[in-house]
Amino acid sequence: MISMFVQTVYNLVDAIWVAGLGPIDLAAMGFFFPIFMIVMSIATGITVGTSSAISRKIGANDYDGANSVAEHSILLAFIVSILTMVIGMLSLKIALTGIGATGQALDKAYRYGFIIYIFTLPLMFNNTAIGILRGEGDSKRPMYAVTFSSVLNIVLDPIFIYTFKLGIEGAAWATGISIICASMFLSYLLFFSKSTFLKVSFKTFKYNSTYLKDISLVGFPTALAQTTMSVAIYILNMFAAKAGGNVGVATFTGAWRIINLGTLTIIGISSAVTPITGAAYGARDINKLENALNYAIKFGEIFSISIMAFIFFFSKPLAFLFAYSKASEGLWDNISHALKTLCLFLPGTPLGMLTSGMFQGIGHGFKSLVTTILRTIIFQIFWTWLFVDVLKFGLSGVWWGIVIGNASASIITYLWGKITVKQLKKQLTAL
Repeated sequence: MISMFVQTVYNLVDAIWVAGLGPIDLAAMGFFFPIFMIVMSIATGITVGTSSAISRKIGANDYDGANSVAEHSILLAFIVSILTMVIGMLSLKIALTGIGATGQALDKAYRYGFIIYIFTLPLMFNNTAIGILRGEGDSKRPMYAVTFSSVLNIVLDPIFIYTFKLGIEGAAWATGISIICASMFLSYLLFFSKSTFLKVSFKTFKYNSTYLKDISLVGFPTALAQTTMSVAIYILNMFAAKAGGNVGVATFTGAWRIINLGTLTIIGISSAVTPITGAAYGARDINKLENALNYAIKFGEIFSISIMAFIFFFSKPLAFLFAYSKASEGLWDNISHALKTLCLFLPGTPLGMLTSGMFQGIGHGFKSLVTTILRTIIFQIFWTWLFVDVLKFGLSGVWWGIVIGNASASIITYLWGKITVKQLKKQLTAL
């Protein structure tokens, strides 16, 4: 949670520094955001797949298998990152044009995105290393890596953007340098430190497709599920552009970065749910699995409701973070209004997201994929289309579509999770 919270603060501060350049620059960052989320979705898939596979091996006392899974995950990350970088660079301008970026916003988004793609390989490695460490039960040192990288990025942003006068490209270079520094720290932990539980070494590496399959069974559906979230943001940006042009996209970008203070922290809890439920499942202790999920959801709801109340009552000062300069002052009222609606998104999130984390932990990646598609693509897009295109609510329709779509799909996901746990209990009782 701490690492995800710090990372969210970095994303927020990153956007705040760019907002000082004006609405067009903030809109440019917003146009690239869902595309970058696709890259992160692929990385997250490898992270979760690795964490789930390793935790199940450890739960079954197969330590050699856990080590081999770690080595295979690094190999997989290397191959996937090269493919992602090449395809992403070649298709970037087409993707940006498709989302509605034009003129200066298109040019700035392209230059920003191209630089980010350069660092795809270390980005993928970092996520894989974090998955390995979390799979063996070590969540502290990944937190240190993420915190160090995020704080470094926050420090470098104003230097590269304003002191070196690189503009939005400076934000991209600051991100890339922080990623490289995190890679150095995580490489030391995996390959040189003697304090890790697993001993990752390619000296005795033997390729085994079973391990890649084990990672992919959870990782691929997770990546696909996360990609649907990226696609949803991509489409929601199109609705925001349709309803409000560059100002609409800039408003969505700023408001959503603040909402992420709640959502990404819930992802942090979910990343803990996956290995814990995976280990319990591997040990055939379904009661422990159920208790872990219930505890996580209760904790997540308390946190989400608290963040929701904070954002609602302090929407004005929070919106000012993106309207402090003369170039961006026109965004103040728009972002404040968006926050008062979008904060209602948070209480429904733990039900769906943490149940999906449990699905990933027990190896039911397909269920996680289906529920994520329901929450992001089907429900959110349908309600947003209804409010914007049919009922003509304007930008408010985008905010209400997101809230209602997430809440309804999360309830369905939670109920499916309860049914799955009951079925697991019956299966073990029959054995």
